[in-house]
Amino acid sequence: MTSSPPPSLRGLYQDPSSAWSFSSPQPLAAPDINSKPTVPQGYQWTPNRRNNSIFDLSPSLTDGSEPLNATLVFRSLVASALLQYSSTAIAMPWEVGKLLLQVQWVPREGVEPLSTQTSQPEEEDEEEVMSDSSNDDSYFADPGLASSPRRYPTSRQTDEQGYVVRRNINDEGTRPAYSIPIGSADGVWGMIKRVRQFPGEGWLSLWKGLLTSAASELLFTTLQPILQGVLHSAFMLPNTSPMQPTSMLLPVASHLFAGVLLSPLDLIRTRLIVQAFSTRHRTYSGPLDVLRKVLRDEGGFKGLYFHPHLLIPTVIDCTLKPLLALALPGFLGHYLGIHEDTSHPLVWGLAEMMGGCIGLLLTLPFETVRRRLQVQTRGTARRIKTCVETRPMPYNGVVDCLYQVLTEERSDIGKAKGQGGNSLLVETGIGQLYRGLGMRLGASFLVFVLQLFTGADESDNGWAEL
Repeated sequence: MTSSPPPSLRGLYQDPSSAWSFSSPQPLAAPDINSKPTVPQGYQWTPNRRNNSIFDLSPSLTDGSEPLNATLVFRSLVASALLQYSSTAIAMPWEVGKLLLQVQWVPREGVEPLSTQTSQPEEEDEEEVMSDSSNDDSYFADPGLASSPRRYPTSRQTDEQGYVVRRNINDEGTRPAYSIPIGSADGVWGMIKRVRQFPGEGWLSLWKGLLTSAASELLFTTLQPILQGVLHSAFMLPNTSPMQPTSMLLPVASHLFAGVLLSPLDLIRTRLIVQAFSTRHRTYSGPLDVLRKVLRDEGGFKGLYFHPHLLIPTVIDCTLKPLLALALPGFLGHYLGIHEDTSHPLVWGLAEMMGGCIGLLLTLPFETVRRRLQVQTRGTARRIKTCVETRPMPYNGVVDCLYQVLTEERSDIGKAKGQGGNSLLVETGIGQLYRGLGMRLGASFLVFVLQLFTGADESDNGWAEL
């Protein structure tokens, strides 16, 4: 069987150029070295601005290619100041209660105040005492029995100027009207309640020194990292293990320098908190008034920074706190066989909490001594009218303050010896050096619990100050 030849395919052929719509190719031209390369439209990206977490503020104030935005810097500073002020205001009542407990003078039974050896008391207080005593005598005196002996003698020992000498701290007749009477030693919360209920103080007095405290904390958190960066750039110490002394030198030095530079703010804050809140008995009208009177009556800037009663406790306090906060967690972690960069966050957090508690036991007495030395005036300055009892005789330094607190004061205020009280607390002032310890330990435990749920912040490195 023969097949017929296939028909011709010539009529079915089509030019490929007509089937596809291609543009005619352009001839390649020689590249011009003077012409700028054109960037395709698809690579022109517009940067997306991140949503700012605080008041529409970006953590980066400038990306390096644009000049610094002054408006954004100002808004950042305002936001940071408002946040610091708010957080300080929340914790301020507890800080006021703790500081008043630290400076409160609680002598033991049988220990007479040393007011006969002090400088002359306040004129206004003396007049009030004399007027009160004279009014009491005239009120209870019987005109018909003026020559007869009194059934209840009211004669009191007086000094060489005729003023009544206060022989007992519990004597209501000679206690100043602006001073809170000593109550039971029931901690910071007990002091907060006594301040709130005292007629001369009230609720608003729990926020004394708030502005100065917020400014001090804001300046410290800003200045300390800057000083640490400057010291690191100047000395260029190698990165070593956290247990090596060189790794602790720069952070401790930066905390010390920042603490000394800002020590006048700490002095102003302490005196504003301790002074009486009523306008009649107030010694200072505000932070600037404290600074003005200290510079005028207590040795100027030299006395403000370099007086031994201010400089030595500041150096001890600002050195021990960062040193122990950095060294103790690493030491405990090394003892337990763990490190911060291992997979034991729970155990490492426990080591940090234990280190913080041990550090409080070592640093709190020196903090108490620092507060007491800040309260007492020097030079020609008059004594501050404090809202709690303070020691009539001034301390002669850090060692003398520690010795006097341990030997002449008592800790268990609510109970006397032989009434179920601890004899060690009654006859010594050990507890006076640890006022506010329970609150600080509770805060450390709360931070540890929160870290279990939120995770530890690696940038803190144990430097959270409670």
